[in-house]
Formats: sequence, C-alpha cells, structure tokens
Amino acid sequence: MKSNYRYFLLSLLIIFLDQLIKISVHFFMEPGYFGQIELIGPYVKLHYTLNPGMAFGMQLGSEYGKLILTLFRIVAMFAIGYFLYQLTTKNNKPLLLTSVALVLGGAVGNLIDSVFYGIWFDNAPVESPIRLFHGQVIDMFFFDFWEGILPTWIPVWGGSYYSTPIFNFADAAIFCGVVIILLFQNKLFQKEE
Repeated sequence: MKSNYRYFLLSLLIIFLDQLIKISVHFFMEPGYFGQIELIGPYVKLHYTLNPGMAFGMQLGSEYGKLILTLFRIVAMFAIGYFLYQLTTKNNKPLLLTSVALVLGGAVGNLIDSVFYGIWFDNAPVESPIRLFHGQVIDMFFFDFWEGILPTWIPVWGGSYYSTPIFNFADAAIFCGVVIILLFQNKLFQKEE
C-alpha cells in the first residue's frame, strides 16, 4: 500500500514542474509575439499568453462564468484525487494509476492559476468582480503549424480565426493521461478472471 503513494508523488511532481515553468515564463518572458522564443525553427516556440477560460480559450458566458469554472475545477480535483486513492487501494494496473496521477497533477496545476494568479500576478480580467478565483492560466508551448480562417462549413467555429493551440505543462499532463486511458481502456479496465 505504501508504494502506491508514489502516484500522488507523481502528481506533486507534475504540479511543481508546471508551476516552475509558469512562474519562469511570467517573470522572464514578454507576453505575445514580441516575447516569443523560437525553439525549433519558426514552428516550435515558447509564447507567453493568458487563457481566461478553459481548454482552447473557451469561456462560460456570464459575469460569474470564471467563478463557476474555478469552483467546478475544485470539485473535480477532489473527485480525481479520491478516485486515484480508491484505485490505489485496489492495486489497479500501474499504467492506469500513472494516467490518473497525470490528470490529477495537471488539474491541480491549472487550478492554482485560476484560484491565485489573479492576486499573485494581478492577471484577472479587468471586469472580474474579485481577483481571487479569477486568475488566468498561463500558457506557453506553441506548435505554430497553421493559422487562418476556418472554412465556413465547419460547425461552431467555421468562419472564425484559428491558430494551433497554445498550452502549458499541466494541459500536456492531462492530455497524456486521458489519451493513455482511451488507448488502453480495454486492458486497463478488464475484469480479472
């Protein structure tokens, strides 16, 4: 049982690395195109930007949308943490435990931004009723392979400007955890005979 705490340590490592990267970007980079740093040609860059909403910049439309989103993230964090704890007590497959630990670490990493960055870095949107719970998530990894106006036949986003997403380390951890679970779900969730 004690060895299963290593999955919570993995989540803590993800949180630590995520916050270290975000704080470094905040203090040592200029936001936007003028401050971006090319890593591999013009295609892989560090690009400091703020995300006021969810994945891909989507937002809940009301004045209290960000507060609702942050409160949801808090509930989700506890639910994922409890789920990971339950999985560890049942000695589930290490790959499943690792995947859920990645998702938990990423969720907490982005939650810290939402809860505290509005105060710590004063990055809450101007129209926010309070700074606490209204912080914007810092994103920086940019694979700049395409940008332009999407064709109008694409549902919802058709006719609007699109660029490949800019994301952070927490987003990458969540993405990897979810993809592993989806790719290996038959093996991860099969019943023991």
